[in-house]
Amino acid sequence: MKQPLLLIALSLILFCCKTENKNDDPNLIRGEFILIDDAAVIKGKDFIYGVVIDEITRELAKKVSPLQREEYDMVPVVIKGIIKPNPEQGWEEIVEIKEIIGVSAPTSELPTKIKSSDTEENSDENQNKEKEE
Repeated sequence: MKQPLLLIALSLILFCCKTENKNDDPNLIRGEFILIDDAAVIKGKDFIYGVVIDEITRELAKKVSPLQREEYDMVPVVIKGIIKPNPEQGWEEIVEIKEIIGVSAPTSELPTKIKSSDTEENSDENQNKEKEE
């Protein structure tokens, strides 16, 4: 009678320990990465995670930097990381990067920037002068 109970208890303990370790297994994450000052983010189609800033994150930032077309350009990456709840204020979940799988150049066009020309500014000034007269 004691042996079956002992076997069941031992099985439950082993099963519980294995599920805890599964949370520590890195997940494959595809998204766009950016590191600005002391904040890093990875954004996918249906998620946004803060990123733990450590040596691997800084290494990823060095790989991403030459591919950025401007300072705030996000670059596609594939990483393996552990997703954890964030104990601090900010994103609900954070990623601790364990391995950099790949980095690729951004494929989308940069947003169009519209700047006013001097002729438009002069035209506006002329219209304001006419209204005053």
